[in-house]
Amino acid sequence: MDVDAELLHRARSLLSGELEPVPPRAAATVALIRDGAGGPEVYLLRRRPKLAFAAGMYVFPGGSVDASDLEQRTPDAPWAGPGPKIWAGWFGTDERTAAGLVRAAVRETFEEAGVLLASSVSENPATASAAPLPGDPATSSIIGNRPTTEVSETERADLEAGRISLRDLLIRHALVLRADRMAPLQHWITPELEQRRFDTRFFVAALPPGQEPREAGTEADLRVWLRPAEALRADLTLMPPTRAALSELARYATVAEALAAEREIRVVQPGFEVVGDRVRIVRD
Repeated sequence: MDVDAELLHRARSLLSGELEPVPPRAAATVALIRDGAGGPEVYLLRRRPKLAFAAGMYVFPGGSVDASDLEQRTPDAPWAGPGPKIWAGWFGTDERTAAGLVRAAVRETFEEAGVLLASSVSENPATASAAPLPGDPATSSIIGNRPTTEVSETERADLEAGRISLRDLLIRHALVLRADRMAPLQHWITPELEQRRFDTRFFVAALPPGQEPREAGTEADLRVWLRPAEALRADLTLMPPTRAALSELARYATVAEALAAEREIRVVQPGFEVVGDRVRIVRD
């Protein structure tokens, strides 16, 4: 059975109720941006051509939420900025899932781009050991300026391989997760037609001072900074969510504007229909 025939058979089976759609996996994706001479630039990765999902596509760093992202352990790593309750409201989910999405966003950005959305905790032992609750305003008083470059490539690889959790990495280096450098961007769910499905929340995040992306991870063969409008005009292979995110980011003149913008995050889940012997993806 060729690919088109298999897709048609799957579509008809789903529409008839003979087949149940695959449950989507929670995922987080981060549009990392920086101010450039002509306006904000966004960091894009081209996925290797032989990958099972989105092969050859230009994407933002991101991936599935894993079990360690959802763990609630004491003490937790300090967290600066909007807490899980606020993120849950923005993304329409529960607080545990919201916290997991933020941690996954930070973890995946470090794994795939080598950029860690974190900064140092004060060297004051009494303050640093307090480990404030996520979103606690007092957290801002413990943020220092020590760079995060001391986190080694070996540790990044260990994080990617699951040998260490983001929580343990942050605590080891006395770092605070910087949710205040991030903002909600959009929310997409893969069509029910697909066999690999994701329930993905998109974040926009400012490149931290003193950090630059590096060739990290194993899934990308090319990495570029482009202005969103340039990326849309270029001959890049983009999935609809990536294209929609770039269109949104192209509206802003600075990184600060992109982070401060108020957005209503609506769930976008394209549907599908069978027309004759063809399957067509439909978006409202």
